Amino acid sequence: MVGDFRALVGAAGRAVLRPSAPVTYGLIALCCVLFVLGPAGGLNPAYGTGGELLAAQRAYFLRWGVVPAELFAGVPRAVLTPATALFVHGSWVHLLGNMLFLYVFGALTEDRMGRVQFTLFYVGCGCLALLGYAAANASSAQPLVGASGAISAVLGAFLFLFPRARVTSLLPFLFFLPLRFPAWVVLPFWAALQWLAASRSPQGPGVAYLAHVVGFGLGFAYAWARYGPATKVKAAPPPAPEGENQP
Repeated sequence: MVGDFRALVGAAGRAVLRPSAPVTYGLIALCCVLFVLGPAGGLNPAYGTGGELLAAQRAYFLRWGVVPAELFAGVPRAVLTPATALFVHGSWVHLLGNMLFLYVFGALTEDRMGRVQFTLFYVGCGCLALLGYAAANASSAQPLVGASGAISAVLGAFLFLFPRARVTSLLPFLFFLPLRFPAWVVLPFWAALQWLAASRSPQGPGVAYLAHVVGFGLGFAYAWARYGPATKVKAAPPPAPEGENQP
């Protein structure tokens, strides 16, 4: 799966300053280490070069990725692949795009949820997102890998918890000028694009837009059910202009 994260590059929430997010940073480190050591990164000489490296990459994705046809055929080794696939990435672009989004949106979400809850949330929603895509392509023998579904869930939770956080966006049709919008504008727009892409994409392997949609919906629904409107974190008001009386 190639993560379709191309528009967003940053976010800032006023509600929490410099949050402690060891799980988020640990997930990023783990994914990066596994990628560099594995055949997908192309840096480990143990996997050879050329055709030998390509064969090793295919075997690696088939072993640790979700293969829908095997999963729903009851192949024993496929049972755990929805979890292992979250830590496997297909290319440098895939890895860096996903890790950028996890870095930007994961820290505040983890700080709000707590370490244990965030870990269970990330893995659980990520597995369900991959299963949702696999169920829609049950006959596919193409391996599905990547953390996009889990990170989409983080985006969904972030939208509920920090709707007023300012998100820096790069818009191609505006010559990639960096513009800042509230999360409640940017993230639903992103989710709508994923939904449109999922509905128009042909059946079969490719960018797993459906996993993005499922993950985003699960993340938002979980945050809504767990915290509710009364406990939603709101952004702090900006400081008053100089000379204005403070309350």
